[in-house]
Amino acid sequence: MTTLLGGLLVVLPIGLFIFLIQVLWNFVSKLIQPIVKLLKFQNITNDTIIGLIAFAIVIAGCFFVGLFVRTRFGKGIWRYFERNLLELLPFYKTIKDTVGTLFSSRGKSFKKVVLVDVMNTQMTGFVTDEHKNGLYTVFVPTAPNPTNGFIFHLPQNKLQFLDISPEDAMRSVIGVGTGSGILFGEKLKYEEE
Repeated sequence: MTTLLGGLLVVLPIGLFIFLIQVLWNFVSKLIQPIVKLLKFQNITNDTIIGLIAFAIVIAGCFFVGLFVRTRFGKGIWRYFERNLLELLPFYKTIKDTVGTLFSSRGKSFKKVVLVDVMNTQMTGFVTDEHKNGLYTVFVPTAPNPTNGFIFHLPQNKLQFLDISPEDAMRSVIGVGTGSGILFGEKLKYEEE
């Protein structure tokens, strides 16, 4: 069941994105079809022209929407739209939080890299939260797909804090353990040469 939900969390946003682009594409194509029929292009079919114009309009539209939501007014409208419509959709908040955590430019959530001692096994993990009771919440990603993983709530004595960047640790996870020596303070072979 967990694997099914994990797969849904990956496939659902991609499928929704493709569906929305297709709906937008069809809408724009039907909207500009009468205009294209009035224009006479030699050696080019109307479907080709409609496709090119629709593509240009969709790309330009996405650009201008992105530009608009960067303004104060646009952010306010986006927050209102998100709060009153999108957050009512199932899985929206979960997907947004997951993507935000994994791809945050600030890297707030994955600042500390740790080796986690679970049943006498050392696992690469990232501290995502610290609690007043002394416990740490740690995300241990699975390889090679770091969007899946395990969440542990552990005391500090079960963690070994490492002095490496989250990016280096994540490379090791995505590389299925390749370059893991960096976790233990070893230099990479190509750095020595």
